[in-house]
Amino acid sequence: MLSPMSAASSGVAFQHQGQHQGRVTAVLGPTNTGKTFLAIERMLGHRSGMIGFPLRLLARENYDKIVKAKGRHAVALVTGEEKIIPPRAVYFVCTVESMPLDRPVAFMAVDEIQLCADPERGHIFTDRLLNARGMDETMFLGADTVRPLIQRLVPRAEFISRPRFSSLTYAGHKKLTRLPPRSAVVAFSATDVYTIAELIRRQRGGTAVVLGALSPRTRNAQVSLYQTGEVDYLVATDAIGMGLNMDVDHVAFARLTKFDGHAPRKLRPTEIAQIAGRAGRHMTDGTFGTTGDLNGLDAETVNAVENHQFESLKAIMWRNTALRFESPGALIKSLEQRPPRPELMRARDADDYLSLVALSRDQEIASLATNRGAVRLLWEVCQIPDFRKVLSDAHTRLLSQIYRHLMTPEARLPEDWVAKQVARMDRTEGDIDTLVSRIAHIRTWTYISHRPDWLTDPAHWQAQSRAIEDKLSDALHERLTQRFVDRRSAVLARTLAGGGELLAAVTAAGEVLVEGHHVGRLEGFHFTLDPEVREDDVRAFMSAARRALRDEIGRRVRLLEQAGDDRIDLRPDGILAWDGHPVARLGPGTSVLTPAVIPLHDDLFESGQRDRVRARLGRWVEGFVKERLAPLFKLREADLAGPARGLAFQLSESLGSLARPDLEPLIAGFSKADRQALNRLGVRLATSQVFLPALIKPRAVETRGLLWAVLHGGHAAMPLPPPTPPAGRVSVATDAVPPGFWEAVGYPPMGPRALRADILERFERELYRRSGEGPLTAAPDLAQMIGSTPQDLEGVLAAMGYRRREDEAGAVTWARGKPPRRRQERKGRRRGAAANPRAEASPDSPFAKLRQIEFMR
Repeated sequence: MLSPMSAASSGVAFQHQGQHQGRVTAVLGPTNTGKTFLAIERMLGHRSGMIGFPLRLLARENYDKIVKAKGRHAVALVTGEEKIIPPRAVYFVCTVESMPLDRPVAFMAVDEIQLCADPERGHIFTDRLLNARGMDETMFLGADTVRPLIQRLVPRAEFISRPRFSSLTYAGHKKLTRLPPRSAVVAFSATDVYTIAELIRRQRGGTAVVLGALSPRTRNAQVSLYQTGEVDYLVATDAIGMGLNMDVDHVAFARLTKFDGHAPRKLRPTEIAQIAGRAGRHMTDGTFGTTGDLNGLDAETVNAVENHQFESLKAIMWRNTALRFESPGALIKSLEQRPPRPELMRARDADDYLSLVALSRDQEIASLATNRGAVRLLWEVCQIPDFRKVLSDAHTRLLSQIYRHLMTPEARLPEDWVAKQVARMDRTEGDIDTLVSRIAHIRTWTYISHRPDWLTDPAHWQAQSRAIEDKLSDALHERLTQRFVDRRSAVLARTLAGGGELLAAVTAAGEVLVEGHHVGRLEGFHFTLDPEVREDDVRAFMSAARRALRDEIGRRVRLLEQAGDDRIDLRPDGILAWDGHPVARLGPGTSVLTPAVIPLHDDLFESGQRDRVRARLGRWVEGFVKERLAPLFKLREADLAGPARGLAFQLSESLGSLARPDLEPLIAGFSKADRQALNRLGVRLATSQVFLPALIKPRAVETRGLLWAVLHGGHAAMPLPPPTPPAGRVSVATDAVPPGFWEAVGYPPMGPRALRADILERFERELYRRSGEGPLTAAPDLAQMIGSTPQDLEGVLAAMGYRRREDEAGAVTWARGKPPRRRQERKGRRRGAAANPRAEASPDSPFAKLRQIEFMR
């Protein structure tokens, strides 16, 4: 163990151990063991005491109990948002973060001490474990998993194990419709909670709802619905897992994953036990299990929860408390100090630290924070919580404004400015999410109002902010009750009759809910109304749904802009899909390589959203085309000159394939360097075609066909997806397609068949070879070579300029025909021709070209 001196120098200041040698006790065990009751009884047996709870809700609940026992004059309540401190108070009930440790008390207690390991708040609990001491007695309450760490960090601590009063038994999986009365269903997002609550309301009449984002007043009101028997079911997040005392017989997990502020993760067995432990109170046994899509829990987890056997914590969170205030940089550096012991783990960067880093980069703030007092004030401002938990720029701007005001000569927040900020929250209209957001805002101002040195009239603003929070909480409770307790038809009729607005929301799965009932589905940006919605209700539901969809569409546009390329794909029919949902299609653009992006179902878009979607998808399409047709873009951007550059341009405009006869004037002007450069770029100067072999691979052919079809999208005979040849097919039947399609995909048409360009080149060479060896026949292996039937082979030969000849014995041969010429031209060629029949061929014939190509090579 560190000595008090060495500990203090390292930031682990065991400040009370050297001054007071009172008894230190750790009371450890599972839920429903009476640990909190024991601690309060022990505190009230001392002349003074202080106890810290993990939640404001628990602090308030136990404050009320102690007031009944000792009187209001003797008990103080200290939380971040509420301070009731009578002049002669001797017992302090606090949240752990708000414990006034500079006040000496005989008894000190901290509840849920295992939260030392919590990534977000753990360093606060660790500080209390190391530094919070009562003069006569100190008590830590929590789970047994923290025992080894307390033994090492507080070696003189005594341990008391508390057994659970009742048993907790696994009941397996049950459908939502089969859950017994007095059940609590647990999920881990507001969306899941709302969805499950709606299902239970439809099938079982109603349910209460508890989420961490609710204010204590709203949570108490919802719990009261359940406790008084108005509803037999409760749907909640893990907010019920810590100290909410309810008569729950069964806890059913609908989800076993939660978002921890950084990423989704599976629940640990200890967390499952903490929540499941809400089932069964005092001597009443409880059960736990799964519901919904969860099949069940594994045997190892069940055994751990039933027998309270869990792996001990290996480390707890720590943050240096010996802070330096010489400058913002020094403060940040001291907050980043490494833990001095292996049992301590440096805490994740908390919100106050992140706010400090952000503000310290502001030049104006930095120019104000130039002495210890100014830096200390900056740190106090950064500790103002953002109860929305979004770490938005808006919160940082608010902190910046507060600090600037406090650094003026008046050193107070202007009354008119505070009034304006608070008044924005004093409205009760809106849906559940809107009210939850307003409550989060006003809680921040409630916290600020309890800094008397910051305000001219703090008592006024404490009362004002508390009154607004209560008003909003009552309105939120009413909305929740209307949505999840009343039947749909009654709610609809009453709301519409009173001229009110229906509440609407969109779930993470795209389900659109109005008053908690499914009215349609949003897929991508396309909303489809549920066909089962009564015709009389369509107008009201659509009006409400559009309000919810407006925000959801905006959110989805932002998500699409931030989405990775792997979440977007292009379908063969030219449809662009995002996360599997069609959101746009390709249309004719400025060129074949630059198709336009046309958003689908854009009737819900507001100003600018359509262009943002088009821009994001346009960037994706550009990258997709460049990746699929990379050799073409390499050719297009190559440093070529003269005729070679002209050929490269024409190839890029024709998707990589061209008939050679039209290019002869360009090719005739090539230098040897031009030919070598084009060869390096993958250009093949074949007998009748000029093409890039790399672009006749299946993926490239599919992309070429789609781009060509999109550009010629107005042609009635070119439906999407285009009929591109299957992978490995060397030729296809030339069915009725628009002129130019087969050439565009690298399959020049030859009569009844369109031949892949490299196969056509090979076929022409084979015909050239066989013609030199004797009469050419339509042998079966030639048909096989081009993947056709013998009948189609004859059509191919005819299309290539060969004429069919049959002698008297019926033998069929093929000879290359001559294009029509003037008689004198033909005579001149005969006079200059050699006896070799190859030499008699026309200069434009494949044979002559083959000789020319061989010569050039």
